[in-house]
Amino acid sequence: MPVRPTAAPVLLATLLAATTLTACGSGSGSDPDTVKVSYKQSTDNSIRVMDTYLGEMKKQFEKANPGKKVELVPIKAPDSEYYTKLQQMLRSPKTAPDLVYEDTFLINSDITSGYLKPLDPYLDKWSDWGRFIGTAKAAAKAQDGKTYGVPDGTDTRGLWFDKGVFAKAGLPADWQPKTWDDILAAARTIKKKVPGVTPLNVYTGKPAGEAATMQGFEMLLYGTGDGTTDPLYDTASKKWIAGGQGFKDALGFVETVYKEKLGPDVTDALDPNFATSVRGELLPKGKLGIDLDGSWLPQDWLKGSGHEWPEWSQKLGLARMPTQHGQAPGKVSMSGGWTWSIPSKASNPDLAFTFVKTMQTKANAQKWYIANSGIAVRNDVAADPAYVKAQPGIKFFTDLVASTHYRPAYPAYPRVSTAIQEAMESVTTGDSSVDRAASAYDEELKTVTDGQVTRK
Repeated sequence: MPVRPTAAPVLLATLLAATTLTACGSGSGSDPDTVKVSYKQSTDNSIRVMDTYLGEMKKQFEKANPGKKVELVPIKAPDSEYYTKLQQMLRSPKTAPDLVYEDTFLINSDITSGYLKPLDPYLDKWSDWGRFIGTAKAAAKAQDGKTYGVPDGTDTRGLWFDKGVFAKAGLPADWQPKTWDDILAAARTIKKKVPGVTPLNVYTGKPAGEAATMQGFEMLLYGTGDGTTDPLYDTASKKWIAGGQGFKDALGFVETVYKEKLGPDVTDALDPNFATSVRGELLPKGKLGIDLDGSWLPQDWLKGSGHEWPEWSQKLGLARMPTQHGQAPGKVSMSGGWTWSIPSKASNPDLAFTFVKTMQTKANAQKWYIANSGIAVRNDVAADPAYVKAQPGIKFFTDLVASTHYRPAYPAYPRVSTAIQEAMESVTTGDSSVDRAASAYDEELKTVTDGQVTRK
């Protein structure tokens, strides 16, 4: 099977980074009355959820702070390229914005690199900080005990399925698989009875970036044990865990999906923009049976999103991701999220935090959670009936928080994640067996963690 070449994305990332450096001109320090806000813009031109929200926040901020301005600096790129561009910007005071949008999986790496400023002096004086739930705060806290970001929501993950496809396949509209085998059985049935439809999507490979690791692999891996211990990192020994049987079983599931052609075509699966296609085309057009994905999908389908699909809640069903064999606790979810952080080289940090406080009032935070189909991290919003009833699916995904898992938030994690993606890609393309892919992962794990590896 074809393997996606590696030279092109590296070259593209370099060119994109260079473009960003040029576009930022003289950097954030050029005007002491302007706060430069950098964020991830959708690669789909019709998706303007973040742009619209930040545009409204800009108007509020400028009205409340006469003489002060907000300059929005969008970074339009797939996830992996966004991180590359952002880190390029953060390295110099000439290009560093005043405020940046950080994925919690990368934030500790950026903290360790010295790119971000601790926010504790601001948070200690901000009464609203007490409204944020502890797990969300922890996602932006470093090993030095300081906090480097204000979370703007969290997320959970589960199984989305097309009720129309299921009806054609003779599968139930209230489908709730109990084991991994139940998922594969449904996908095989769809393949047999509903031609022209991709039975099951599991994100995979390096081009998908963290989507492959978190929506794909970790949703499997964290369902292989007893649910009480982390299968990636051993907190007692402070070491990363080598690829044991659970790791191999998770890889085996991915291998089965692509070997039996239950998933998308490998070329499509290894397209860095495939997630955009899933949300914008495959699901709305009834071309995908089951999608292992996140709580945020409806943001692309709401009014004003560019891909309005008001019928989605009637067309799609939701099911919890089961553990491997149905063992307790019976279901699995992973949670992450994004934070607003201030670069260490920002020229206007005080102004930047004032903008954060504008975005994070109860009313504005609630508006954002609903607009981007996020899960509330402010307890006053989570308890508001207007939030719970704002759109279908919010209660389902919010309820998963009780049984969710968080990635090991340590500096080595992004490199561990890349090693996982490489293992996934090798079994997806058929270049490696599960055992060989797991062995290669173990060797890479030793390298990226400086040998801090244990075996369970």
